[in-house]
Formats: sequence, structure tokens, C-alpha cells
Amino acid sequence: MPEMNRERLEVRRVKAKRALSYQKKQILLCAGTGCIAGGSLKLYDYFKEECARRGLDVFVGLTQENETEDVTEPKGDGVYLKKSGCHGFCEMGPLVQIEPEGILYTHVKLEDCDEIIEKTILKGEVVERLLYELDGVKYPKHGDIPFYQRQHRMVLENCGTIDAEDIDEYLAKDGYVAFEKALFEMTDEAICKEILDSGLRGRGGGGFPAGRKWDSVRKQPEGKKYVVCNGDEGDPGAFMDRSIMEGNPHSIIEGMLIAALGVGSGEGYIYVRAEYPLAVNRLKTAIAKAEEMHLLGDHILGTDFSFHLHVNRGAGAFVCGEGSALTASIEGNRGMPRVKPPRTVEHGLWAQPTVLNNVETFSAVPLIIRRGSAWFKSIGTEKSPGTKAFALTGNVVNTGLIEVPMGATLRQIIFDIGGGIKDGKQFKAVQIGGPSGGCLTEEHLDMPLDFDSLKKLGAMIGSGGLVVMDEDTCMVEVARFFMNFTQNESCGKCVPCREGTRRMLEILTRIVNNEGSLEDLDLLEELSSTISETALCGLGQSACKPVQSTLKYFRDEYLAHVVDKHCPHCNGRKKVLQIDPELCKGCGKCMKQCPMEAISGQIRMPHVIDTEKCIKCGACWGCCPFGAIREE
Repeated sequence: MPEMNRERLEVRRVKAKRALSYQKKQILLCAGTGCIAGGSLKLYDYFKEECARRGLDVFVGLTQENETEDVTEPKGDGVYLKKSGCHGFCEMGPLVQIEPEGILYTHVKLEDCDEIIEKTILKGEVVERLLYELDGVKYPKHGDIPFYQRQHRMVLENCGTIDAEDIDEYLAKDGYVAFEKALFEMTDEAICKEILDSGLRGRGGGGFPAGRKWDSVRKQPEGKKYVVCNGDEGDPGAFMDRSIMEGNPHSIIEGMLIAALGVGSGEGYIYVRAEYPLAVNRLKTAIAKAEEMHLLGDHILGTDFSFHLHVNRGAGAFVCGEGSALTASIEGNRGMPRVKPPRTVEHGLWAQPTVLNNVETFSAVPLIIRRGSAWFKSIGTEKSPGTKAFALTGNVVNTGLIEVPMGATLRQIIFDIGGGIKDGKQFKAVQIGGPSGGCLTEEHLDMPLDFDSLKKLGAMIGSGGLVVMDEDTCMVEVARFFMNFTQNESCGKCVPCREGTRRMLEILTRIVNNEGSLEDLDLLEELSSTISETALCGLGQSACKPVQSTLKYFRDEYLAHVVDKHCPHCNGRKKVLQIDPELCKGCGKCMKQCPMEAISGQIRMPHVIDTEKCIKCGACWGCCPFGAIREE
């Protein structure tokens, strides 16, 4: 391949767009982690073999064999088969989307493939029984389904619509246009100013202005600087970053390239949970293809700008989501936070100035550079512009990955997009922000979700996990679960977090077992305040939010445990959900729906529930087609 420059890249992009426009019939199979667990790769193989057996031409990818200005010609009336990223509608997987009609089929099985080929691919007819149905209405079109229609997908726009491993499909969607603009038309100062003017705030939870962070690194003395992407998504029930890394990895690379231009960096790292093997593989594939096209490496697009990007797998520690612990882990040290200041912008990776943002933040950057800061600020709220991706799980009809403007309400998310509470039960609470967030109640359903509004309530967006709970949930047990998680994940460096969370867990366990006292409630509040004020890092400082919020809004349930010695929700004993090995067929649906990753097992073998991780949300019980899950 001739060395890539701006002109050749534009030729490649034009060819990719033309080739995409020629694709008359596309079969997109969701190849996110959830749908893969449900067997979507087997569907892919079957579609490929069966279409070929029926004499149909099957094409995979937008291949570009030369660099001439001759645009790719149509390949005929064949079928273009693609593995897309996560569609977001995880409750309905495995998902198959047919384009250009926009038909979405749900819960697709191997035995459905022949009918899809026969009716939809060959005859243009719709297979009614595979359509999504709500309140007696079937929705043939993907865009008409309320779950999608009521979202505002920006960062997730390409997830589920393009082949995640094909760089040409990303180019066809104006991929790397923003990077070109930043490289050839903008100064480092102008790049940082555009991000600052956009009001983009870090989507990792803290909400610190990204532009201010970038500009601080830019102004540091000349020398080695780093750009680091935090993909260590450890909150229970959160999978937004995973889906972006799996479904649109080039958006992250492009965002990091722009950041590198803005701050003067020549090297970057993407830190990914080792538990995300698919994300790791797709990132490595994307980096290799970007290097092949000279979009990464030395003298990018024939300029003096060089940038090298690496993928670093984390060791599974929740604390490595904290900035200084993350950089320590990349360096090969134990992931433990350090005292601040100095901040990461001054003393980050290998003691050098470092830009550290999460996956969603970097993915938003190309959109801002391409469309302008004013466009970005027109979405969301004044102080929290743009959109936010959430992982919606728990006792809600439609679980999955969603994206809404900042300022959207819980009512809109849970009832309009999520379809309301399962089995017609009453909404009780939603846990937002994972172990670092708090529980919100019915009185908060119409409150706008943004960084500042949540902070006033003692909650936070966190990475974006939303666990919905119904009327049968014991909130004391919820608090105990999150405290157990935090205590297990404490790095142990500081006494408040190491010892304080341990004592709080002991107290909460006593209360759940109906062995607590009124004095225990006072002690919980005192410990919560002390830990929040004295813990070393942000994770420790926010560890008590689930306890503080449940004590505030559900104190009556604590009193039921310590005074009445009888909880109306758990009946004074620890209920557990168990899987009957005689009835379990090993389909994996319960494992896919569990927001806490409490279920394990191999396909076609009986699965097991880890009762220590289980919060009894009922997601597994509601989706089991064999009635194998029971409460004991």
C-alpha cells in the first residue's frame, strides 16, 4: 500500500461510501458480548452457509483492493453479512437487523434462519412472529420501536449499524474526518478551546470539564506526555464502555488522536478490563488496521505528527478505575491510589503530564470537532451538555444499553424507554452510579439527570449503571450488597476505607439478619461521614453513598429489621434464588440478563447463582423459559 496522505485517505473514504451505498441487502447480526452468549455467531455462520447454498452471493466487508480513484462497482444482488456491535436491546437478543428495510428480528434462533432467508431476503416479506411486540402492537421497523425512538444516539450511533472490525465502514460514516480537520486545520490551542467551549464533561463519573484537563496538560513544559483511555469499567451492572469498545473502537482511537494533537503527546494507552476479551481483541484489530493505513505510528498522513497506541489489560481490580491507581497498574505496579496533589495532568503515567478520560468521553470528541461545539451544547442542559449512555438493568421490562440527552428524567428512562416495571409491580428505587452512587426514589422520577442535580442529592452518575428495583426489594440488603462489593474491592491503602467499610459491612450483615440495634443505625451514619471525609481516593470517599441514601429514604426498612426483627420484604430471613439443575438447560439467558454477573455456567450445562453477588432483582427469574429459577 502506498503511504497514506490526506488525498489518498479521502479517495478511500469516497470509495467506502460508494461501496456502502451499493449494498442492496444487508444482514446485521449483533455481535456484542450478550448476543454472542445467546448464540449470534452460530447464526452468522448459518446465514453465510445457507445463503451460499441457495446460490446467493455472500459478501463480507468493504474491501478496497487498490488506491486508484476508480470507485468500487456494485457486486450484484448478493447479501452483505456483517457482525455489528451491540444494538443495545439486550433483553431481546440475539438480534438480526435487515437493511435497507430497517427490520429488526428479536430472540432469533437457528431454526428461524431459513424462514428469514426465504421470506425476507428472497421475497421481501416480514416474519411477523420474530418482531418486537408491545401492548399488542408489533414493530417491524427498528426505528419505530419505543426503546430506540425515544433515545438520542450519538456516541452509540454506529454501534449496531456497522461492522465493528471494518475500518472502511467507519470511514464511510465520516470516520477520521474530525482527526483530519484537527491535524491540518487546527492548532493545539484551538483543539483544546473547542473541547472546552463544548462543555464536554468527563463521562467516567466525576464530570470534570475535559477541555480544562486537556489545556492543563497542553500548558505543561515540553517533554513526554501521555493520553490514556480508562476502559476499566468495574461498576456492577455497567457495560456502556464495553459496548463502545466492541462496537465502535475507531471512535475511541480517533478521539485519542485528537487529544494527542491538542496536548502534544506521542504515545497513548487504552486500559481495558481483562474480563472484556472481545473488547480487547476488537481494539487490537482496530489499532492494527489504523496502523496499516498510517493513521497511527510515525509521520501520520505524511506530517510530522506521530502517535503510538497500546492496549493494556487490567488485573480485575475495581480500584484501578481511579486515575492514579490506573496509571500505577500500567507501569507494572500494584494498582493503588496516591495522595493528590499533584494531579494526573501534572504527574500521571511515569510521572509525566497525562490526559486521562474514559471511553465515552473520547468517543464524543470526534463528533464535537466535526460538528462544532455549538452543536454539542444544543443538546442536554446548560451545565451538562451532550448525551449520556446508561446501562438499564434490574426489574424493568426492557433492559439494555441506552443513550439520552443530559437532563432526561428517570421517568422517561424507566417508563418510556424501559417499558416500566416487570410484572406490573410498583417502582421502588433505582441505584445509579454503582457502588459509588446512591439510591433514588419515586420522588426523584421527574428530576433531570445531570452531574450537578445528582450531586445535590448525594448521588452521582458514575459510569452510568442504572439498576431498577421493584416493591419487593429489601433496600437494606441492597446497601449490604454494595458495601460487600466495596469492601472486597478496597485496595487497603488507607485506614478509613480498609477498616471502615469492613465495620460497616459487619453492621449491615447484623441488621439484615435481624440482629442489629438502633445504635447500629447511628454508628452507620457516623462511619459513613468519617469515611467520606477522610478516605484517600474518590472511590473510598463515595463508597458509603448507597448506605447513606437508603438510610435517608428507606429508614423504615432498617427499623423493621432492628426493631420489629421482621422485614416485610425478606421476611426476616435471607431469601436466595437458586437454579434447579434438573430444569436448567444451560441456555445462558439468565447469565446474560444478570446485572451483577452473579450467574455462571457453560452453555448446555446447569448454571449456578452466587448468592453473595445476587441482589434478588428478579431479572433471571423473569427471563428463564424453563422455570428453573426458584426462591428459597
